[in-house]
Amino acid sequence: MDRRDTIKSLLLGSLAGSALLAGCRLDEQEGGTPETADTGSDEGYGRTPEEKKRDEELFSDSFFSEGEIATLAVLCDLILPADESSGSATEAGVPEFIEFIAKDIPEHQIPLRGGMMWLNHRAISMFGTAFIVCEEAQQKALLDEIARPNEEAPELQPGFTFFTLLRSLTLTGYYTTKMGIESLGYQGNVSNNWDGVPDDVLAEHGLAYDEQWLKKCANPARSEAARWDEEGNLLS
Repeated sequence: MDRRDTIKSLLLGSLAGSALLAGCRLDEQEGGTPETADTGSDEGYGRTPEEKKRDEELFSDSFFSEGEIATLAVLCDLILPADESSGSATEAGVPEFIEFIAKDIPEHQIPLRGGMMWLNHRAISMFGTAFIVCEEAQQKALLDEIARPNEEAPELQPGFTFFTLLRSLTLTGYYTTKMGIESLGYQGNVSNNWDGVPDDVLAEHGLAYDEQWLKKCANPARSEAARWDEEGNLLS
């Protein structure tokens, strides 16, 4: 099982009981604007006027420099590269998502910017050049160092803290887009047809369904709700 498949299995196992899908979502169009739902109203994807005003303020400003955005793009695609069936993190607009989150949650700004500075310093120390200029194998070697805690290398702790945050934001950003959801094959809550207890089981107990009851209660295409009296008898 490769890394992307492992991530998929972990996410699918947690979707039912998590709030992952309630996070901020980006569409896959250039600009990374929030995905909107067709609600049939002027509220777009469900924002209040105050929230819409704040969105506009956040989108009108920039936090990361062009160089930092380029570094984020490389990092995000190393975490979630494209495969034969799904696009990469950058194709889903994840760097733009992280930019938005950094402005919306300012406490992430120093850890993200400082983490990229630390990573560049580490790259220069090991390979003599900035992280974004390193060969892919060198970039992966740097990330392998900070992918998990290592108590025997306290000098790597700042990098681990940074990469943990970045990895979380990358996964959240990707798997709350249409592309990410489709890559999981997640169907959500899908109704199925129930035709009642099987006939052979009913016959074994000397029971049978009333045809009127079946039409009301076991027909997924019914247009009116069933009603019962106080004794539990079907009225209509």
